[in-house]
Amino acid sequence: MRFEGAQEAVAAGTDPHAVAVDLVAEMSDAEKLWCLDGDVPCWAGLGYLANNGYHKSPFPAARVPRLGVPGFAFADGPRGVVIGPATCFPVSMARGATWDPELETRVGEAIGEELRAVGATLFGGVCVNVLRHPAWGRAQETYGEDPFHVGEMGAALTRGVQRHAMACVKHLACNSIENARFKVDVTVDETALHEVYLPHFKRIVDEGVAVVMSAYNSVNGDFCGENRALLTDLLRDEWGFRGFVISDWIFGIRDAGRSLAAGLDVEMPYRMIRATHLEEAIRSGEASWAEVDGSVARIVATLLRFDAVLSAPAPEPSVLACPAHRALAREVATRSVVLLRNEPVGSGPVASGPVASGPAASGPVLPVDPATIGTLAVVGPLAAAVNLGDGGSSDVWARDAVTILDGLREALPGSSISFSDGSSTAATVAAARDADAAIVVAGYTYLDEGEYIGRSGTAHLAHLLPGPDVPDLAARFEAEVAPHATVRPPPHVAARPSAAGFATGGDRASLRLHDADVALIRAVAAANPRTIVTIVAGSPVVISEWDHHVPAVLQSWYAGTEGGRALADIIVGRAEPSGRLPCSVPRVEAHLPTLDADADTVAYDRWHGWWRLERDGHAPAYPFGWGLGYTTFVLEEARAVLLGTGIRITATVRNTGGRSGSDVVQVYAHRRGSDRPRRLIGFGRVDVDPGDRAEVRVDVAMDALAERDVHAHAMVVRSGTYDLRIARHAADPGISTAVHVPSRAGGGPSATDGPRPPRR
Repeated sequence: MRFEGAQEAVAAGTDPHAVAVDLVAEMSDAEKLWCLDGDVPCWAGLGYLANNGYHKSPFPAARVPRLGVPGFAFADGPRGVVIGPATCFPVSMARGATWDPELETRVGEAIGEELRAVGATLFGGVCVNVLRHPAWGRAQETYGEDPFHVGEMGAALTRGVQRHAMACVKHLACNSIENARFKVDVTVDETALHEVYLPHFKRIVDEGVAVVMSAYNSVNGDFCGENRALLTDLLRDEWGFRGFVISDWIFGIRDAGRSLAAGLDVEMPYRMIRATHLEEAIRSGEASWAEVDGSVARIVATLLRFDAVLSAPAPEPSVLACPAHRALAREVATRSVVLLRNEPVGSGPVASGPVASGPAASGPVLPVDPATIGTLAVVGPLAAAVNLGDGGSSDVWARDAVTILDGLREALPGSSISFSDGSSTAATVAAARDADAAIVVAGYTYLDEGEYIGRSGTAHLAHLLPGPDVPDLAARFEAEVAPHATVRPPPHVAARPSAAGFATGGDRASLRLHDADVALIRAVAAANPRTIVTIVAGSPVVISEWDHHVPAVLQSWYAGTEGGRALADIIVGRAEPSGRLPCSVPRVEAHLPTLDADADTVAYDRWHGWWRLERDGHAPAYPFGWGLGYTTFVLEEARAVLLGTGIRITATVRNTGGRSGSDVVQVYAHRRGSDRPRRLIGFGRVDVDPGDRAEVRVDVAMDALAERDVHAHAMVVRSGTYDLRIARHAADPGISTAVHVPSRAGGGPSATDGPRPPRR
């Protein structure tokens, strides 16, 4: 049998796995082993990577030409396809701030189209490790701090991408320290692991994701790429995952035999540790040919399950950064902006903070009226910079990005706009004093946070590198990539002080702005009372030392190729700020868990983010789910009804302001008598015209209430009374109601009794 015959058998209704087993039986031992790592020879591949190869073409694996097995071709994300010139969408954290899974599905569809257009079939950009601490270098690559919210957004991206290609969810599991990622061992108890660090992965597995990527770190003593408890006992046996597992790139495994026995299917991206050591591991009994057959069958079966998608004609390269996708990027960026603060000019400090004070009754500084802005001072080097985020594996080579300064000049053609990078305080203050309003852009760049490509801590693993490449394999690879040799990075990438287009990145050194930024904000605010600050960053920034000195603060994230236009739309009032924080902004760093960027070991518990702040009685500066708009809303009533497979919540939202806007209704639950924290179990976005009411319905699957039973080693929904809070953010008293979940024969209802999306 060849792959074409397997396709026909599956199309006729035969089970893909059964067909895959038959096809694997046709392979030679060498062909089977070939499928278990990347198709790229190690040293030629490393040379290609150092020459920007990561951004030039996909990396292939599991191709068996004799039998027509196409294998897969990997390209990364998550803010777009890293093989350019693709559309650079706002980073995932920004998209998390939209709280809009339908919008994220559209982003996934666009990425899937562009992925196929560059010759890739597997998207490695569904990054959903929860934000345990805002200093995590890759915070911008996930959606937020809450596992339910992260899971819904990640499932939406997966859903969209897999209409055109396969998606890979990463990094399983507990991957949330960047600098120490190759060495740190995370110890975590069963309850915290399953209730905090895994639910979002399970949600995406239930969505039908094709591939899972293991993390570099170890969990409870075993590296994730060799962790049978995660890759087999949990992922396959408990969750029923039917796809295949790949390693993180380069040293994602340490031991060839242990990784195979644990359930890792493909070492990525090179012929490296397994190519050198796996045959010996099989001879010694550390691994077996049955395990080889099982891994290869999973790979082939997944390709067959996705055959209808992968066999569809690929879009033309013209789809890359096409007008429709750029328009979508602008829409997403606009809807991601979070208005943290918006007070009247001269209102003075608000000591009680945003939760107590809310938006000002009249005269807030935003939006600005273009007719009143004859002169505008734009301040800060980031205003004129192409600042798209991390310079590591998630980097998108956008050829054309609209800066904040560009966007403001385009939105205010009748205004005189001055720009100062802030290097001369006297000149900056003078320009701000003479202007009708001032906008300070402050925050971070790829130099402050991102994937850690610095001194990675892998020197002790050099003995795992293979000997010289097989000459004919190296020659074949170099011939394959030769057509991409002329691809060049865009100017903003080429100018980086780093090799191969990668930035050093790493965990943030501080949660506060640079001292120079704070001094600049204070100086400009003292000179011009109509000072607006916009923060560019991948996760929360502690701003309590200065936010009360300015009337308006916006969180605009790394907003992608159309971010400058999107922010300008918000500032001049063409669009309503509708973003809501996907993470808590603390008043001080001490209210967070610790993050040691050089840790060898760390213990994770159930308490981080808004859960920790609530437990410890620390009011956040800006709570999870918070966001102001240019209109105001009230929740007037809410009801909850227990259905056979879940809970239906309906709430009425009234727009009490003077313009149309959208709000996010959030549902939080706690089982009476439980020591578990209150949790987010559902949310829904609603658009409301001024003076009108709108009903939003949130359907909650029963497994959103599931707890870990450490005796049965299973997730269960326990009987009892669940107090529900329907609110507009985590600190909002909202409207309280309750539902009673009855017991069932043999114990509480299982989470598996709830509705599930179909798997592929």
